[in-house]
Amino acid sequence: MTDIEVARDGAVLTIALNRPDRLNSVTTGVLDDLADLIEETAADASVRVIVLAGNGRAFSSGADLKGGAAAANGRPGTDTILAANRVVRALRDARQPTVAAVHGPAVGVGCSLALACDLVLASSNAYFLLSFTSIGLMPDGGATALVPTSIGRARAMAMALVPERIPAAEALAWGLIYRMVDAGELEASLKALTERLATGAPLALAATKRAVNASTLTGLEPALGRELEGQGHLLQTSDLAEAVVAFAEKRPPKFTGT
Repeated sequence: MTDIEVARDGAVLTIALNRPDRLNSVTTGVLDDLADLIEETAADASVRVIVLAGNGRAFSSGADLKGGAAAANGRPGTDTILAANRVVRALRDARQPTVAAVHGPAVGVGCSLALACDLVLASSNAYFLLSFTSIGLMPDGGATALVPTSIGRARAMAMALVPERIPAAEALAWGLIYRMVDAGELEASLKALTERLATGAPLALAATKRAVNASTLTGLEPALGRELEGQGHLLQTSDLAEAVVAFAEKRPPKFTGT
């Protein structure tokens, strides 16, 4: 799995997206491998903390539409969404605390994956962007539940309908993330946080995680279903095709609602 790098430091397992030349954009295969790793790690009692990170200049720039699987008609299919949903469920269901270490962009489904972790530790150069509607799509990867649960309906609507970069400092002020640190301190701060979690009482941490998620993420499963249905339709529209062409031609898309 050259697109994913795995490192073990004592009881802490770090899973890093390793497509730096593509700003860690994800394909169906990458997401399936990521889900497999998280599910396998969740069953390993010797692992106390799971870290999700990205190599290079980004956490993740989102789905790689060019590198993803296409349906028979040549358009992107829903395989990538299904794979992303597997990752989100795996992060939610893992007994271990999960930490997203975010630097640079966390965009599209990359943003969703970061927010699916229990704690998001972000560098001051990080930003979060739900870019979906800019290309004629809707947020997926559970974002329609994860984001409003953290920051409320008004700000979630703004992130989704008026896609703009949310710098780490603003994300912290909104309650979207756990903590922001200076860019040069991310590695040290991550180590301190994971060591604290790794030496905590694993049964208590697991029970607490389950209880908090049961109280706050009741809407996640319905959201995943709605996103799959809605995105499945939007992937077949002329608006998406126009957005892809416009991106290649470096111009604003001209949406027609078809």
